[in-house]
Amino acid sequence: MSNSTVSYDYDRQDAEGVTCTAHAWAKVPPALNPQEKEVTKARIKELLKAKNAVLVAHYYVDGDLQDLAQETGGCVSDSLEMARFGRDHAATTLVVAGVKFMGESAKILSPEKRVLMPDLDATCSLDLGCAADDFAKFCDAHPDRKVVVYANTSAAVKARADWMVTSSCALAIVKHLKDQGEKILWAPDRHLGRYIQKETGADMLMWNGACIVHDEFKGLELDLLKKDHPKALVLVHPESPESVVAQADVVGSTSQLLKAVIESDAPEFIVATDNGILHRMRQMAPNKVLIEAPTAGNSATCKSCAHCPWMAMNSLQGVLACLEQGTGEITVEEAIRVKAHNCIDRMLSFVAQNPAAITKPAQGFVRNIGAA
Repeated sequence: MSNSTVSYDYDRQDAEGVTCTAHAWAKVPPALNPQEKEVTKARIKELLKAKNAVLVAHYYVDGDLQDLAQETGGCVSDSLEMARFGRDHAATTLVVAGVKFMGESAKILSPEKRVLMPDLDATCSLDLGCAADDFAKFCDAHPDRKVVVYANTSAAVKARADWMVTSSCALAIVKHLKDQGEKILWAPDRHLGRYIQKETGADMLMWNGACIVHDEFKGLELDLLKKDHPKALVLVHPESPESVVAQADVVGSTSQLLKAVIESDAPEFIVATDNGILHRMRQMAPNKVLIEAPTAGNSATCKSCAHCPWMAMNSLQGVLACLEQGTGEITVEEAIRVKAHNCIDRMLSFVAQNPAAITKPAQGFVRNIGAA
């Protein structure tokens, strides 16, 4: 087979609208006033200690949750580091502020621990668009290919895979497989898959998925914005469309984009990823100017509105509820957990054995920041 992309279609929304973002936004809790916020945070801190629990938060959730995780000895990071942190922490309960696949990843790596989430309905368009049964049929139709799935998938999909990858190690692992003569079946993000295919030349068969946030970035509008900010460096997550990635100074994972802002001497950055990360960027690089990449044109109501509605469902109220009531507990069937753990462990072992392969010192403008 040639290296041309083959798409596998899926239904983005069913008749009841369960994958509609409006469904997610409808569940975003009301904002707390300053006094309510402080009372809620104080109670959460008490319960974290009393229940031997730790809070881990993704860069895309509300800034209050990110700050609370830091204040209480938890972590703010990308999805894989959240799971690894929880695995290595002494806490017996993990509170995961993110989306469901992140909670499942934590449970896969820490089966003996209780994993709670503020809202189990907080999910991901990539996960929703890659149903396990449909994906299994896709894999069965192409038994000659190594199955490589992105972290943004369910435990059941990971259980069907040979490898799981994150945006920070996907290039290195796919190149490794190509060098071994393997053909790849890739899922679910088509933009990340296309980027990896272009960089590695690997024979990749693509599932047709996309992140609803990154898919909305506009190449034409970004080009116009760059003209208004000629000194700004463009930071792009590889889940973005090709026309956006092509204009990037650095293409990278959330952690790598954050590192770029911290370490670069550039005064301004145009950031093409979920705007939740701007909270941490401002904390770590307070003197830098951060500009949100455009998701729409001049006539739009919102010029730059890149925020995941499911990430927005995470709240202080939700964290308090799961600690007080035990709601939002993540469970993963043991047979699925074991299989999913194998593909994650294969990735972790590769990264541990090939640390130099994960970053390219000559890439971009900041030493030791890789391409994805």
